[in-house]
Amino acid sequence: MTENRDIWVFVEQEEGKIADVSLELLAKGQELAERLNSQVVGFVCGDHVDDLGDKTIHHGADRVLLADHAELEFYRTLPYARVASDLARDRRPYIFLFGATPIGRDLAPRIASSLQVGLTADCTDLQIGDFESKKEKRVYPDLLYQIRPAFGGNIIATIVNPNTRPQMATVREGVMRRRDPDTTRQGVIEKIEPTFDARDLVLQVLSRETRESTVNLKGAPIVVAGGAGVGNEENFELVRELAHILGGEVGASRAAVDAGYVSREHQVGQTGTTVRPRLYIAAGISGAIQHRAGMSESSKIIAINTDPNAPIFQIAHYKIVGDLAEVIPLMIRAFREKAK
Repeated sequence: MTENRDIWVFVEQEEGKIADVSLELLAKGQELAERLNSQVVGFVCGDHVDDLGDKTIHHGADRVLLADHAELEFYRTLPYARVASDLARDRRPYIFLFGATPIGRDLAPRIASSLQVGLTADCTDLQIGDFESKKEKRVYPDLLYQIRPAFGGNIIATIVNPNTRPQMATVREGVMRRRDPDTTRQGVIEKIEPTFDARDLVLQVLSRETRESTVNLKGAPIVVAGGAGVGNEENFELVRELAHILGGEVGASRAAVDAGYVSREHQVGQTGTTVRPRLYIAAGISGAIQHRAGMSESSKIIAINTDPNAPIFQIAHYKIVGDLAEVIPLMIRAFREKAK
């Protein structure tokens, strides 16, 4: 019997808008499917979400499993897990991917437990490759390499699951490149009729309150980020001021966040947000690999550091060796004069 090699992507949506991380996973799914000679299947749950079928296909799915039901209007763990687990148990996908969002981090473990399969959380890359088991003296071909930081981000681990299906992973937002929608793509939309147990519906949503984030690092064309080298909160205000003058967002390294200079939603890196702005200014950031992984694909990088051997200079396009407390005020003055 030929093994099903379909790649499933949980298409997270809220009020009819597909989450960015799901669009990124659909694009990555296409790349993996080409290697496996298989299909990308988008799994959509919601109420009155028929229009999301075509959108999911335009962003990379070959087939869409559309579970449209009133009980799925708002995310609840048990109903969503019931539908996904029943489908996956019946159709046995090869790979099942979720965004590492609050919903994905809640839903994926529940499904993995139900199916009794492995799950790797917070992946930063996915690849297809072979795995040689020396213990079993055999080679498992075309497994999903689930790549993620481990031991506090100090190493990069590659995890494989050779024995059970589906191979499941949650993937951090921003680490995969999304593709522009192709409105000419054709695919199959299959409507699913969910069935629930009374126990799946014990939790009811009585009211909802949503709040938009005030920080948009991922979408900012310019990011000015400060690190531990900023030294104090007063100097970090220079980072904020420069970002404001340039019309950009304030970013930070993990060290700056841990020092309390700025809130965690500003953190850039493997354990923060991955960004690809047109301009990234790194002030007082040494450039540890965990931080560089989250910003190295910026179009232009300006680094300011007192240490001429700082790792950040290895990837910077423009390198300024100096004290940011002296350099940034000069930059602010120059931009202000230019704006007059």
